[in-house]
Amino acid sequence: MSKKVILIAFVVSLGGFLFGFDAGIISGVMSYAGPEFDLNDWQSGWVVSSPSFAAMIAMLLAGRLSDIIGRKKILIVVAFLYAVSALFSAFAYSYEMLYIARMIGGVGFGAALVLAPTYIAEISSAKNRGKLVSLQQLNIVLGFFAAFLSNYYLNKINTSGSDLFTDETVWRWMLGIEFFPAILYFIFMFFVPKSPRWLYTKNMVEEAKVILNRIYGTEIASEEIKAIENATKSKDDSKVSLLSLLKPSLRFILLVGLVIGVLQQITGINAVYFYATSIFKQTGIGTDAAFSSGVLLSFITVLFTFVAIFLIDKMGRRPLLLIGIAGVSISLILCAYGFNEATYKLTEQDLQEIELTGMEASQLSFAVDKVYENDLDFKNDMKASLGTQLYAKNEGAILEYATTINATLILFGILGFIACFAFSLGPVMWVLLSELYPIKYRGLAIGAIGFVNSFTSWLVQQVFPWELSNLGNALSFLIFGLIALAGFIVLLKILPETKGKSLEEIEAKYVK
Repeated sequence: MSKKVILIAFVVSLGGFLFGFDAGIISGVMSYAGPEFDLNDWQSGWVVSSPSFAAMIAMLLAGRLSDIIGRKKILIVVAFLYAVSALFSAFAYSYEMLYIARMIGGVGFGAALVLAPTYIAEISSAKNRGKLVSLQQLNIVLGFFAAFLSNYYLNKINTSGSDLFTDETVWRWMLGIEFFPAILYFIFMFFVPKSPRWLYTKNMVEEAKVILNRIYGTEIASEEIKAIENATKSKDDSKVSLLSLLKPSLRFILLVGLVIGVLQQITGINAVYFYATSIFKQTGIGTDAAFSSGVLLSFITVLFTFVAIFLIDKMGRRPLLLIGIAGVSISLILCAYGFNEATYKLTEQDLQEIELTGMEASQLSFAVDKVYENDLDFKNDMKASLGTQLYAKNEGAILEYATTINATLILFGILGFIACFAFSLGPVMWVLLSELYPIKYRGLAIGAIGFVNSFTSWLVQQVFPWELSNLGNALSFLIFGLIALAGFIVLLKILPETKGKSLEEIEAKYVK
């Protein structure tokens, strides 16, 4: 594999690192920003999900816009938006400024998630395309890991009594750190070439040949040039629009893309990532342990993404995806069972030992020796007696003392879910989307499916805090698990295999 292609693919996929960093960092941010701005469930959901809402609009437009003016130019703008979002988020003085700043970043996320795999697929050969496109997902999970590690250390400094890092400022540092990788991404993007396949669509043939020869050498470049020119000889000159995606020749691959695009998000992956610290608090392990568990979660993600990169061009897309989705379903149902078995009770000794912020332990005396069979009743009593803001500030400490639960089982279920997602739905979806569609429709098709994917992500993130408050932990995870099971059954019937085929061969096979 050409080292130049690997380097180019890695640089382009750095947008995924920034997406992952932002998605991971918010789980720690909300532990502080939520109580500071006294956010209710829907407001908390909106701060977390607003980038996904902006991203779905950007996805719909970015693909088609990149077909017109090029992938590279849009990605440079994307990097700039990341940097602006990081600064504005760090200096947010209100709930409204915070979510608007995050929406600016969301525009960048949406465009990058669509264009990076598209660009990488267009500079890759059939033999290594799966690995190279998977670098996007690797960068996403590396971003998650960096974010959870950053959150863990900043929270540690804050709880140690630092004057610089306090409950009011630590979350601003968490958000502001993203500015530095964003600026590096912006600079690096000026040094990557334009997509040679895109250049062919604009009749810039000589420039495309120069780029292919430079990154591959003459032998492999000549094979790629031949495949591209054979495909362009019989190209369709009809106009491209959203309605053109409904053509009979594209319906099958559009259906496959939509099913995978919805399934990737509706199983709750971003709910787990974005609310990881909050979810781990629900197990009663405490705030500090919740932050450190987030680091473990992101490490598992990185580890199993490497598994996907190693296997995707050997085992193939179909078996990885099906095995992973089955594992996702089992893991989520295991979490539901663990939460369902939990009980909640505070004792007099607990009140003597517990350390609380902004309140006295005696304010919890109403619940002493009262046994709660589910988290809903316990949390509702707490909120009714203490108020939502005060309970939110102390939720980790209260649950640490009150909860009797098999935390190991929950942790095993969540890490199993993350691991199975990391080698299947995470990377394989973007690989398949970058492969299935003819170059003429690729930007538009991936953008449209990305819109649906991001809308589903936004919906899950927006509703998840409400789910935890009104349906409880057990039922929320059970719903995700059953959805994953249904998705497995559907994909078992319709999922194709694209391993080892050039983009032009895939088009010939699946576009009739």
